[in-house]
Amino acid sequence: MTMNFAAAMRRAALATRAFDVREATRIIQGALAGNTQEPAPYARAELANRHEPLRKPDAQDIDGNGQTLQPLRNAQETFHEIPAAFRKRPVGLSPIPAEGAQFISRSFSCVAGTRSYKLYIPASAPSRPSGLIVMLHGCKQNPDDFALGTSMNDVAERHGLIVAYPGQNVAGNASSCWNWFSPGDQHRDRGEPAIIAGMTRELVREFSITADRTFVAGLSAGGAMAVIMGETYPDLYAGIGIHSGLAYGSATDVMTAMTAMRGGGSGHAAAAMRASSRRVRTIIFHGASDRVVHPSNADHILACARPQDSNAPASVQKLSVNGRSITRTSLTDAKGVRTADYWLIDGLGHAWSGGKRAGSFTDQSGPDASAEMVAFFLEGS
Repeated sequence: MTMNFAAAMRRAALATRAFDVREATRIIQGALAGNTQEPAPYARAELANRHEPLRKPDAQDIDGNGQTLQPLRNAQETFHEIPAAFRKRPVGLSPIPAEGAQFISRSFSCVAGTRSYKLYIPASAPSRPSGLIVMLHGCKQNPDDFALGTSMNDVAERHGLIVAYPGQNVAGNASSCWNWFSPGDQHRDRGEPAIIAGMTRELVREFSITADRTFVAGLSAGGAMAVIMGETYPDLYAGIGIHSGLAYGSATDVMTAMTAMRGGGSGHAAAAMRASSRRVRTIIFHGASDRVVHPSNADHILACARPQDSNAPASVQKLSVNGRSITRTSLTDAKGVRTADYWLIDGLGHAWSGGKRAGSFTDQSGPDASAEMVAFFLEGS
């Protein structure tokens, strides 16, 4: 006997309220995989009649207003964004830098925490690079894997840019996801945004990067975090790139995150972001066949990116790359400057468009998201 996804989510919510994170995780993972089998009668009764004592909330379960949150940090395993069909990459592979370039390991610490990162310093501009791109990987990825798959270092070499790849650690998230769905990681000067921003500022000072040449981009959970960085630090970043991500305010806990990923929970995101007085130039890539993060999430990001000083209609182009159809939607401000660019790509799943086979979550067919993002970023500087 089967049931629908909504019923599975109700069961998962019941398990979460009972603080049985393992059971909630199992239900959600099964639902995402299409396995929505009704549990056996004894299992239903056990779940419904469970009277385990609720644990006292820890400090990490309380938000700034004193409200108790769902146990986010204990439910990280629900975000196994990589379906079983995706191949696992060998551990330890690292991009080989161009001759004279460097790809080095570093670490950054602040009051909000510590994260390691990899930094690419191009041979074309070793001491005075022309800009900085902060690249935020997706779940189950790491800086080396993300650099291999996106080939952003190669693009950066051509333009004299440095590239920083912050790495999420297992202490922050068991699946190496950036915690875009956690209220404690959605605000300025708090949590992961504070760490990423502090790392960015340190590199800006060290390499004398100007404000109009500082950018942030990411994939999936990293794309959602890139949106958060643009929303909470519009004074720090001149452009954001989102690949297969979600809009600001899409989720506030595990359950709403899963709903948003399936395309059902981002309706309030535009209102949440619209309160900001400043828009950061935004480029979006999303696969029309993405089964992990529904393409409607990209529509919400685009709606949030619309300039407040312009009612100009969007410009829509139909393109083709390697036989793949693309719908490209652009927005401009009152001065006619392109402020947002959205590439919806037919046939692309949950993968970096134009990426290299050496990395995970890549699709080699194109278009080249890395090259297009950088071209968009530099166009506005």
